[in-house]
Amino acid sequence: MRSVLEVCVDSTASALAAKRGGASRLELCADLIVGGTTPSLALVRQVKAETGLPVRALLRPRFGDFCYDSYELAQMEQLAAELVEAGADGIVTGVLTPEGQLDAEAMRPIYAAARRAAEKAGRPVACTLHRAFDVSADPFAALETVRSMGLCTILTSGQAASAPEGAELLGRLVERAGDSVEILVGAGVTAQNIPALAAQTGAHAFHLSGKQVLQSRMTFRREGVPMGLPGFSEFEVWQTGEENIRAARQALDAIKNN
Repeated sequence: MRSVLEVCVDSTASALAAKRGGASRLELCADLIVGGTTPSLALVRQVKAETGLPVRALLRPRFGDFCYDSYELAQMEQLAAELVEAGADGIVTGVLTPEGQLDAEAMRPIYAAARRAAEKAGRPVACTLHRAFDVSADPFAALETVRSMGLCTILTSGQAASAPEGAELLGRLVERAGDSVEILVGAGVTAQNIPALAAQTGAHAFHLSGKQVLQSRMTFRREGVPMGLPGFSEFEVWQTGEENIRAARQALDAIKNN
């Protein structure tokens, strides 16, 4: 079975670059610069139509922690169904309790809404736990919760700042998960470190954005008028680099062929 290369994108331009580079599937979000938030339904429809790739949509109402209030949870449940109705092949989400446990009670209605929408559309839906896993109190308890809820994938860095730093735990998670849950290795993944990560962890699924920083097409520039967080240039665009994805695809395929 071909190894999975999931590319995280927040625009159609990035999605098309990822496809050209050899992505297996996409995680689609908005605002990747702050870790990603929920994409618009219009973006989901457009990316599906333009790429034809499997698309898993991030469901995250805001940046920051993963402890949500009742209003946010209600939005997430509604959006889970709407994202699938718009064409998403999966949703990527997660909720924690204040004590750092996976909040299964809060998550069940969200995943259930996605599953009902998929059943109505006559197709399956992939349910993923995102990196809320990485800031949970007990990774192995979280894994068992994921298994009990019938989720298919955990996106994780091994509870570290980057996957290379979390490689030891990632290996233990891959072993414990077996064939029941895909451990999708993400954070700091590059073409250069994929071979070592695969060898250290036994993982077959990797997640990256492969981003490059492009200059704005604006020729007129009014400097010193920030629109958001200080320190971010208004005249830079972060976008997936086709060659970065192609190199990662080649690195994965070389592992398989060795």
